[in-house]
Amino acid sequence: MKRNLAVFAALAISLSVLSACKVKQGDAEADAQATTQATETPGPTVTPAASAGFSVDSVPVTTVSLPPFPFFEIPEGLTSTFTEKQRTVPFDGQYFMVGDKPTLVEGKIFHDRFSLTQERPYSELEFHRNYENAITALGGKKISTAQYTGEITQLAGGRAVLDKYNYGAAPAPTYRHESYLLRTPGKEYWIEISTGSFPLHGYVVVLERTGMAQSVGFLNASQMKQELDRTGRVALYVNFDVDKATLRPDANSVLAEVNKLLTQDPKLRLSIEGHTDNTGNAQHNRDLSTARARSVLGALVGMGIDPARLGSKGFGPDKPIADNGSEDGRAKNRRVELVKT
Repeated sequence: MKRNLAVFAALAISLSVLSACKVKQGDAEADAQATTQATETPGPTVTPAASAGFSVDSVPVTTVSLPPFPFFEIPEGLTSTFTEKQRTVPFDGQYFMVGDKPTLVEGKIFHDRFSLTQERPYSELEFHRNYENAITALGGKKISTAQYTGEITQLAGGRAVLDKYNYGAAPAPTYRHESYLLRTPGKEYWIEISTGSFPLHGYVVVLERTGMAQSVGFLNASQMKQELDRTGRVALYVNFDVDKATLRPDANSVLAEVNKLLTQDPKLRLSIEGHTDNTGNAQHNRDLSTARARSVLGALVGMGIDPARLGSKGFGPDKPIADNGSEDGRAKNRRVELVKT
């Protein structure tokens, strides 16, 4: 049953818990209309700060007590086109427009879709504005209203790459996409509100950013040493900010163990090597992996390790250790390796 909360009395959206599992966007109706005709007025194209200058920390941590994930109840007068089982995915990726660049974010995903021309009709503007008001009331911030041009699509490696990680409207110039970020002291929630298709549909994607639980990796100095002695290399899984070389705080425990490893064996010299999966532009991934390897090196030097004992390089997607055709394989390929020199 829908219920109106006082804080959203003026909104057509109330808050509640929803759950489910994925139906990939890429519907025939969306793809056909996106490539043949402009069925709706495109969303406003603006030029916000480019993603290269975006920092998650620029979005203030909310002080609002949040409803349970995924926060939003079905808008008044609308009916979901998905079943309950189709709405949530335990772990996958979604492209969000950050500034004017598509950026892949991973985590738990909720998604929903509504026909806006049946029952109680919604205009494109009304649908977007309702969610914008609700997200703002929760303490979230809009981080982009840039739309998918051909040039922007190529930044992600092409339309096929975007479609692979898309639970909203098709990434087409005539479809409107708006991205938001909502932060709590311990979590990030990425939200995309989009509209498209013929007849007009509205889409909601809410992603709780998380790392996938790894079945590989060595988290203490003793295990690292054993693997280095056995194979000459060891794969580590450390978290960085989205599309950046900035180490996240949860990487500190792994780096502390690497520091311990090097301190216990003063003769040990290591090459720090960055790797990515094959998602997106290959050269960009090589540059990113190089920068991330340098960040790890810099962090270890900051802990007191002699820089003469360390080197760094990045290989991007060129040296996979698992099949990039599955999320589990891509997660294993996104790694930093310590290689004995």
